[in-house]
Amino acid sequence: MPAAPKLSKRDATRENILTSALKLFRVKGFEPTTMRDIAKSAGLSLGASYYYFKTKEAIVMAYYDRVQAEHTALAIPAMRKAKDFRARLGVAMHTKLDIIKDDRRLLVAMFRYGGDPDHPLSWFGPATKKQRELAMEIFEAAIGDEKLPKDVRMLAPRLLWTAHMGMILYFLNDRSAGQKKTRALVDGGLDLLVQAFSMSSAPLLQPMVKPIRSKIVKLLEEAELVESSKS
Repeated sequence: MPAAPKLSKRDATRENILTSALKLFRVKGFEPTTMRDIAKSAGLSLGASYYYFKTKEAIVMAYYDRVQAEHTALAIPAMRKAKDFRARLGVAMHTKLDIIKDDRRLLVAMFRYGGDPDHPLSWFGPATKKQRELAMEIFEAAIGDEKLPKDVRMLAPRLLWTAHMGMILYFLNDRSAGQKKTRALVDGGLDLLVQAFSMSSAPLLQPMVKPIRSKIVKLLEEAELVESSKS
């Protein structure tokens, strides 16, 4: 296996600050941790740390980028080995849980910003659009060449991304050992989703399900939650 490329001094310092900050967030929590704490943990002056990250929020944005990169790196190769659609969806969901399993305290703090689209850390705002798009690309890869109606294929990545956000919210409130309840909920939910996707393309059910799908697409287009098929 080829050795990982050596980081430049600048990138290594940035990575050191990010890693130090995440350790503190996991132990102390996001709010109590200060930029001075982070600089000290990284072995840097406060001024030097500000050169790389102006705020704690900027560090969290870098964390979002890291999580997305790790998710892509883990999920895509594993999905290539998965035996079917259901298995690929399981890979996409469970690898995300594997990555964030130690970050509950940080993510709980971040959820308070989720409903504010103007906050830079909102998971639904413009500042995090790139991460959302990359996450949906993972779900597009999970769908692969599965035979789905055109409108269902168009909506599926967004539906799966939304389901995975609900999974994370449940995960943050799951007190079961190893978050076993979350894992079970994911597996049961995916079984139902795969059945729903299968029904959406069943020829005998088309007269019933196609009008419903059309109404759903129209509602989402009017709410500007998906791009209009006419544009």
